[in-house]
Amino acid sequence: MSTPNMPQKQSSIAALGALVLAGSAYVGALAILLTRVLSVTATGLFSRKRPFRWSALSGQMIRVGVKSLAIVMLVQFFLGAILSMQLTPPLADPWNQQEQVARIIGVAGFRMLGPIITAVVLTGFAGASIAAELGTMVVSEEIEAMEAMAMNPIRFLVVPRVLATFFSMIFLTVAANVMIAMGGYLTTRLALGPEYMGYFARMNDQLVYSDFITGLIMAGVFGLLISLIACHEGLRVRGGAEGVGRATTMTVVFSVVGIIGSAGVFTTVFYVFEW
Repeated sequence: MSTPNMPQKQSSIAALGALVLAGSAYVGALAILLTRVLSVTATGLFSRKRPFRWSALSGQMIRVGVKSLAIVMLVQFFLGAILSMQLTPPLADPWNQQEQVARIIGVAGFRMLGPIITAVVLTGFAGASIAAELGTMVVSEEIEAMEAMAMNPIRFLVVPRVLATFFSMIFLTVAANVMIAMGGYLTTRLALGPEYMGYFARMNDQLVYSDFITGLIMAGVFGLLISLIACHEGLRVRGGAEGVGRATTMTVVFSVVGIIGSAGVFTTVFYVFEW
């Protein structure tokens, strides 16, 4: 005999199954979009009929990377300062190990916090803007007009934004690492006094090349996630201005979830392989 709870359990299982299917379909759509971007990029690099649009890439690099450099550096500087202020008291009392602050900030910043915080900032600064821009073009039927003129929207709109976000994330992460270290250094000097020396020497002793490389690998993947999600959400906008707003919101939400989730996967892989 069936119990009264069975319909609720079945509905919960059905909802979970629908969620898994929707998530799988979304990931598949992003994979298809990435495949099309890579195909168009390869064609542009090796074809004379449809050459790669370097001017469009440079324009997007300025818009996505250069214009977001100041806010990324400011946020990361304060992050380093906050880490230093939070870590110094518990390390100083009772263990008297406050000099280890530089080592902790170096590893945490270069391996994880640098790329993650930079990606979150870039999501709000560039990802939402890309989704809104492409969504507005869909609503105003500019995408249909391009297709009617035999112009591939992937080549003219998506490829420059994806590549620009990818490269910008890597360059911005390098700047973020520097600012985290500087923020921690200045705060440590203020907290411990001018007699405290050896901050960068201790950080240099702790860091290895894998700390820097793994952070850049994650930064590149985060850049791809942000740009692919933004372009995908923008191109599938429906419903006018309300749809554009929804696409912008979903871009930020999905990007942040994807960044944190992929960071967890990368951390596990790097831990297993001892990178």
